[in-house]
Amino acid sequence: MSFSHLGLSEKVLAAVAATGYKTPTPIQDQAIPHVLARRDVLGIAQTGTGKTAAFVLPMLTMLETGRARARMPRTLILEPTRELAAQVEESFIKYGVNHNKLNVALIIGGVSFDDQDAKLMRGVDVLIATPGRLLDHNERGRLLLSGVELLVIDEADRMLDMGFIPDIERICKLVPFTRQTLFFTATMPPEIRRITEQFLSNPVRVEVSKPATTVAATTQLLARSGRDGAEKRDTLRRLIRSAEGMKNAIIFCNRKRDVATLHRSLLRHGFSVQALHGDMDQSARTAALEQFRKNEVTLLVASDVAARGLDIPDVSHIYNFDVPIHADDYVHRIGRTGRAGRNGTAITIVAGSNDAKAIAAIEKLIGQPIPFMDKIAGTPAEPQHEPRHEARHEQRHEPRQTARPPQRGRHEQQRRPRQPEHRPPSPQQPAPVARIEEARSRRAPQPVHKPMDDGDASHLPAFLLRPVTVKA
Repeated sequence: MSFSHLGLSEKVLAAVAATGYKTPTPIQDQAIPHVLARRDVLGIAQTGTGKTAAFVLPMLTMLETGRARARMPRTLILEPTRELAAQVEESFIKYGVNHNKLNVALIIGGVSFDDQDAKLMRGVDVLIATPGRLLDHNERGRLLLSGVELLVIDEADRMLDMGFIPDIERICKLVPFTRQTLFFTATMPPEIRRITEQFLSNPVRVEVSKPATTVAATTQLLARSGRDGAEKRDTLRRLIRSAEGMKNAIIFCNRKRDVATLHRSLLRHGFSVQALHGDMDQSARTAALEQFRKNEVTLLVASDVAARGLDIPDVSHIYNFDVPIHADDYVHRIGRTGRAGRNGTAITIVAGSNDAKAIAAIEKLIGQPIPFMDKIAGTPAEPQHEPRHEARHEQRHEPRQTARPPQRGRHEQQRRPRQPEHRPPSPQQPAPVARIEEARSRRAPQPVHKPMDDGDASHLPAFLLRPVTVKA
């Protein structure tokens, strides 16, 4: 089955053929005809299934007629992060190569307002934006949303996690009621369901997989580690060095400061690595992604800013340095590997009881258990992989457990004189004695008093024994 039966224009089909794609993915096959029919679409699919092309291709066909006006975009695409927005722009550039008059504008943070305002003044066919920066332009009077014909809300569950739902509600009220709405998400929590019921009109539900399912081509494993940060970093280095067939890897941390710490640590140990988190300026984030895409660096340490929708098709390994706080994030993180039919490996480091609880929630969400590496056939047990880690673990914790027994032994030695048991003396301490009288041998012997005799006057006081002169 090819793209030709979907109703796309000749220009779009030629661009798709030039990229080498011959068969649409299930989400593309089911969603594109409904989008071209001007229906609202609720698309539910796991990450890495081609959702971006499912709305980019029909939009290009629909935008071949009509003309944009200054400050009034014809279509609007909302993305939760700058990286996702930039990636959608790249898709329009790739598939819109035959659309010479198509104007695409990117409205994201970290870029000059004046440069973005200049693009809006020229007229925009496709406006790709993050919610915060879009509302900033609207409040300054530099952007009018009354001409939007098609609204796309992408990665809606990520919008929820990042606190963008109030902004989404505001934006939906600014665009015309008659617009067409495309809504894509990987999971359907109650808040997302409420938004779809409020702002979508009789939508066509396209669900190509169960919500929060993982890609079957991805091998999922767990690795044990100590809680200490140094121990976890040591465990990660061992996992990377022992990985089979690793081409590159994304390493996820929960906090931005942990991304920076882990990045410095891997650099010190000689790894080819870059960092990516929300506190970096846009130019640094873009440069880090480009280096990773071009295989100029092997490892990318990232926060969840890289977990959603980044199209890096050939990532062989995913490492969760921290177990994700939300179970849904696990699905998106490991979705960065095993894309486009390729095999992938996702390894999560588990340290402590809190991590174990989070893993239980993840297993409940995805509907399958995740095995530990030491339970996989042919994989050495964890102590064999990490002798130094185990040794250090013993040095840190065992003294607390073994400090008391020697002390009890000393008390026992002090009580041994009262026991009939005899042991050979050791060179460090005197031999134990068996009798109390012998233990007191250092004291001077006490005189023994004998019973008094009538003929013994030794008991008399000394002054009575002095010689006395007797007068005749």
